[in-house]
Amino acid sequence: MTNKSLKDVIKLEFSRCASDPVHFMRKYCYIQHPQKGKIKFNLYPFQETSLTEFRDNDYNVILKSRQLGISTLSAGFSLWTMLFHQDKNILVIATKQDVAKNLVTKVRVMHDWLPGWLKGNCVEDNKLSLRFANGSQIKAISSSGDAGRSEALSLLIIDEAAFVAEIDEIWASSQQTLATGGGAIILSTPNGTGNFFHKTWVGAEAGTNGFNPIKLHWTMHPDREQDWRDKQDQLLGEKMAAQECDCDFITSGYTVVDGTTLQWYMDNQVQDPIEKRGFDGNYWIWEYPDYSKDYMVVADVARGDSTDYSTFHVIDVETLTQVAEYKGHLPTKDYGNMLVNVATEWNNALLVIENANVGWAAIQPAIDRDYPNLFYSSADLTAVDTGIQLKKRYDLKTKDKMVPGFTTTSKTRPLIISKLDTYFREKACIVRSKRLIDELFVFVWKGSKAQAQSGYNDDLVMAYSIGMWVRDTALMLRQKGMDLTKSALNNIKVNRGPGVYTSNAPDNNPWVQKGPKGDEDLTWLI
Repeated sequence: MTNKSLKDVIKLEFSRCASDPVHFMRKYCYIQHPQKGKIKFNLYPFQETSLTEFRDNDYNVILKSRQLGISTLSAGFSLWTMLFHQDKNILVIATKQDVAKNLVTKVRVMHDWLPGWLKGNCVEDNKLSLRFANGSQIKAISSSGDAGRSEALSLLIIDEAAFVAEIDEIWASSQQTLATGGGAIILSTPNGTGNFFHKTWVGAEAGTNGFNPIKLHWTMHPDREQDWRDKQDQLLGEKMAAQECDCDFITSGYTVVDGTTLQWYMDNQVQDPIEKRGFDGNYWIWEYPDYSKDYMVVADVARGDSTDYSTFHVIDVETLTQVAEYKGHLPTKDYGNMLVNVATEWNNALLVIENANVGWAAIQPAIDRDYPNLFYSSADLTAVDTGIQLKKRYDLKTKDKMVPGFTTTSKTRPLIISKLDTYFREKACIVRSKRLIDELFVFVWKGSKAQAQSGYNDDLVMAYSIGMWVRDTALMLRQKGMDLTKSALNNIKVNRGPGVYTSNAPDNNPWVQKGPKGDEDLTWLI
């Protein structure tokens, strides 16, 4: 073969590689396998399809199972972009700098093992970056709120995007440079709902955000059968295996209440309200008051002018059915008056108001209006009572250690969250509100604390959690005290004049004691 014909062959092959990343990677790229060492990157069909979609779409979001080689595929696509295009600036962001650096290392390894006529002229090569003489480069950085802000980006790769901290800020800061013609590859296994990655995927499927969705379930790998999937349950546990393998947002993540349980509530109990009241239409009602039933109104209070919401639930005490709910913005005094009006409407319901900070401003109207069934508690929640009972026992102005409302502290918060989880896990409560279930989908564990994901609220969740605790614990404590009082009174011997009589005589009301000066009504002790 003459030199001229060899040059023509190389030129033709170079042109083919430049137009087709699949051909380039299948024929010329090698990877470092952890067991086998240097091997050719033999692409699976789903990897070839993904590469073509990378080339044909500027914005791609990949919902993937574990160990499908997509990070390596992204590295190969980055190398192809750098070699065959001038002045391309590629930025890799991951959960940690070492993870991002690993993708740059894969680019470097692939480049080192290319034939000489395909290699780029490298002018900068270090652990975090690689730059060619044609002006194209790739760089790795760790996640931070301003990552990518000063970069003129051609391609942004975010690896394990569902787990990257401050990703909303990262994405916002990169938009100015990407908007001039850049693109993005956002890839991850799922990590619950409501986060940036989940919202991006949902928008891509709906066709509303310009992203091309690529879903790579574990079954797409030709070497994997059901026995492989079963083994993942043994290795990772069922919840983690579902997250890592099944591309299922609902079963993934660290929601306080299990995602499958929440989906069951969404499918089987959530319904539209029969009436929406109030100036803002945010007081939702599913049932009207039944005057033979007992209810409680449980409220969380916001300032009324912030991103937080004032919320309350009306709950049937016996059946634990959610019959009404509110979520909106009101001045605290107006909200307090609304709570008294609502509680009065619902058969003078037990009114439980969270008393932290601005909660006191909403409690004051209930005190000023002498609402008879306001919830009181001790600071450690070892004692609970209501306004009507306290009046029979104490002077409210001088009562010892009892305060109106429920106090959420570092000690009481875990108790109410645990009670919430228990009731939902056992499906012992009836929930009608989509707003509440939506909040629970993004109510997650952050370390040891349960709270809403960034950008979301948990006001309905916290009010409902308090309601579950009050119903199951506080009312039981109160009932226990009443039962003890009844038991003691039933054994009291009462002197009625000449003779001695017991209060548990079968033909008498034990709470009405007869004496020489008339009957004595003891029902105030109940």
